[in-house]
Amino acid sequence: MITHPSYTVEPWCLRETELNLDVLAQSESVFALSNGHVGWRGNLDEGEPHGLPGAYLNGVYERHPLPYAEAGYGYPESGQTMINVTDGKVIRLLVDDHPCDLRYGRLLAHERVLDFRSGVLSRTARWTSPGGRTVRITSRRLVSFTQRAVAAVVYEVEPVDGPTAVVVQSELVANEQLPRFEGDPRVAAVTGSPLVPEEHFAQETRLRLVHRTGRSALRVGTAADHLVEGPESTQWTVHSEPDVSRLTVTADLVPGQPLRLVKFVAYGWSGERSLPAVHDQVDGAVAAAVSTGWDGLAAAQRAYLDRFWAGADVVVEGDAQIQQAVRFALFHVLQAAARGENRAIPAKGLTGTGYDGHSFWDTESYVLPVLTFTAPEAVASALRWRHRTLPAARERARQLGLAGATFPWRTIDGAECSAYWPAGTAAFHVNADIAMAVVRYVMVTGDEDFERAEGLDLLVDTARLWRSLGHHDAEGVFHIDGVTGPDEYSAFARDNLYTNLMARQNLLAAADVAARHPDRAGELGVDDEEAAVWRDAAARMALPYNASLGVHEQSAGFTTFQRWDFEATPPEHYPLLLHYPYFDLYRKQVVKQADLVLAMMECPHLFTEEQKARNFAYYDALTVRDSSLSACCQAVLAAETGHLRLAYAYLGEAALMDLDDLEHNTRDGLHIASLAGTWIALVAGFGGMRRYIGEDGKPDRLAFTPRLPEALARVAFTVLVRGRRLKVDIGRSRTRYQLVEGEPLLLLHHGEPTTVTTDAPVDRPTPPAPGRPEPQQPPGRRPVGLSAGDEPRAETPA
Repeated sequence: MITHPSYTVEPWCLRETELNLDVLAQSESVFALSNGHVGWRGNLDEGEPHGLPGAYLNGVYERHPLPYAEAGYGYPESGQTMINVTDGKVIRLLVDDHPCDLRYGRLLAHERVLDFRSGVLSRTARWTSPGGRTVRITSRRLVSFTQRAVAAVVYEVEPVDGPTAVVVQSELVANEQLPRFEGDPRVAAVTGSPLVPEEHFAQETRLRLVHRTGRSALRVGTAADHLVEGPESTQWTVHSEPDVSRLTVTADLVPGQPLRLVKFVAYGWSGERSLPAVHDQVDGAVAAAVSTGWDGLAAAQRAYLDRFWAGADVVVEGDAQIQQAVRFALFHVLQAAARGENRAIPAKGLTGTGYDGHSFWDTESYVLPVLTFTAPEAVASALRWRHRTLPAARERARQLGLAGATFPWRTIDGAECSAYWPAGTAAFHVNADIAMAVVRYVMVTGDEDFERAEGLDLLVDTARLWRSLGHHDAEGVFHIDGVTGPDEYSAFARDNLYTNLMARQNLLAAADVAARHPDRAGELGVDDEEAAVWRDAAARMALPYNASLGVHEQSAGFTTFQRWDFEATPPEHYPLLLHYPYFDLYRKQVVKQADLVLAMMECPHLFTEEQKARNFAYYDALTVRDSSLSACCQAVLAAETGHLRLAYAYLGEAALMDLDDLEHNTRDGLHIASLAGTWIALVAGFGGMRRYIGEDGKPDRLAFTPRLPEALARVAFTVLVRGRRLKVDIGRSRTRYQLVEGEPLLLLHHGEPTTVTTDAPVDRPTPPAPGRPEPQQPPGRRPVGLSAGDEPRAETPA
């Protein structure tokens, strides 16, 4: 999309200069607004035309039965789908009795701007009705970061060429008709009309609807209030019925005399609270918004984002598209999590219903690393949600005959709802991903209260899972059999390397934290003997390696499988999962997404530099990147192993996943993990930022190995570390470390200990990258930015 002429490349906003109905659904995703609690897709104010109308509340879903051809023990019984709740952004317009529908009449001009610094979506349009009357429409929209339940719109219409009678209908609409997309398993299940009416209300300028979901029994309340400014002739009436509550404003306008409507909308939901409690809740929230006013909400929004960007901004010189993309990415990652407040972070955030609104392991492995260094309070919230679902995870482990907790592969409320158990039930690595997110958060923030409470609970239960899931063989080696790693084109593997390494880290971390908090560990029944068992399993963990090839194996025996026939696979048959049976994929050497490569990124201290280089070259030739989670990881390892040109190409693919709609499903919502991957590729890739693991095995500081590709002149970023704000400024030949605030910080620069204080920045030389032949990729699967005829070459050290 961003390459379309109607989109401009600007550093601090996303601007669309004309309306393109062919990609309307995609534009609704990229222009979506959210705060982690409330989400509004970027639909046009007038409601239609639309691609996918959407208003979402984090945690609100409907259950639906999961069909099975044959029943099986342990299969989840019901699925969960995030639903479109009451849409409060609809403001319909009639001009001299003609509905304002941009498919009719003449659209003379149309522009939308999403400003990353103000958090406001602005729109301007000039439209001539079928009756020949031209009006100018302007609107501004926000979903508040500071008033969690609130969204607001300013809508203004003004005639251009003569007196005009206008009607503006501001609505709350439930059970909107949704389009149906067929043939793509990534699209949400359709749930019909999921909201059962309980209350409707309209009086003066106030509207309210309360509904309840039929199966999940969640009560949803939505309220709105308005400020109306227009000529003296302006009048309004209100009306409500079960699924619609409406304020209708009529006015006779002349040029220079607009009608202005300010609409404040508040949302609330509960699975336990009564109808009066929910309607009082939303009435109170909308009253607070009216009291604050649009200007107050907008000022608070700007102040909130000013604080965020001061600790999160990434500056890129040399590629204007990447500069825009990384700020777009950070803005949407923040929107997905900022006010989630002990709720999950869905894979699409609150930008669409793709993947049914489920949360996956993507959250802990991609999104939380970014937020840990930029908005750590959101990380604590997301991990508290996991902690809140521990009872369900413990019950799931018992159902599977295991100890500890088994967290779900995909979920909304904590219950497993994947009907495909090879990818769901067998993907146990999610448990270690959660555990390592705890370790990362505590290391970076120093939040010992969290570690002692929720953190220890999560680490102990996940460690107990690994000890019960794995076993020692006759020689004492610890194996974990029959699991599915991150690569979904392999399943039921023995000793998936990623899973084993992450389980190893999980076991050691649990033992360490239990030793730091012996009284709390004792309350959980952890004694010295159990901790010793964890350490022993970690020390003896199986790490598959093919000595004849000189590479680690993604799982035991993987390198002996038949290689996928890439040459015979036409480009239109990607993603492979939509064109080939999983049976065929599972028994071939083909990788959907970074798996062993991800293991090297997460556990870099457990591989030598030569092992990283050989492993990366081997698996890059097998990875087809049918997942949006892959390119950023490959960018990081390409940079670490000296392939800076290739790393830059993978960065571009991660950064433009949604802006260029590379997987052709941006219509269903943004890929939040891939957006986070843009930051990961820049900061962990070209910045080389890692948690340094000392000789004692503890991650006690940050390490950097910065290097830039030829295309970039400068990359600068800021991270928050234990109350400090550290700015890293990478140039072609030197890197500057500047401590903006906080106590002195000890870090590593290319292995050299360096202490940074607020007194003065520290400059260090940036050594050249090692020169190695660039790895090959599967035919036809070169990353965006490397053309098919762009042959691999040996890279010259910078």
